[in-house]
Amino acid sequence: MDGTGPKFGLHNSIGHHITRTARLVERRVEGSLRDHGLTRVGWCVLLAVHEEGLKNPSEIAHFIGIDRTATSRALRQLETEGLIGREMGRQDRRTTEVTLTEEGVTRLNAVMPRCVENIAHFNEKLTDQEALELRRLLTLLAEGEDD
Repeated sequence: MDGTGPKFGLHNSIGHHITRTARLVERRVEGSLRDHGLTRVGWCVLLAVHEEGLKNPSEIAHFIGIDRTATSRALRQLETEGLIGREMGRQDRRTTEVTLTEEGVTRLNAVMPRCVENIAHFNEKLTDQEALELRRLLTLLAEGEDD
């Protein structure tokens, strides 16, 4: 390439800024999670089950925004660690229902203050209105991209 073509302008790219910011947030949160033996995906699964009441792996995957393979891998790991239980569905025996174990609730509660503190670190950089607008814009950018 002779350098005469159009410039991309990496630092003008929305994708670059989103990715860079996501990595900064993830790095900070993942450190806290690692101290408690959790991954970010595992943490999200525990939250989906505990706070949202989701029990079906497909619903959990959709809520977190990951594919079924990653969800299955996370569920297997969490089950091996004794943080969740999986049972055949009561209404439909072809389905699986995910529940938190007592240890899962304990681990979730133990890491919660650190995660709240980490997210507050970033939220404090924005006014309430800016945070609301940022969430609105990010939602707008992601609209229709899940499927």
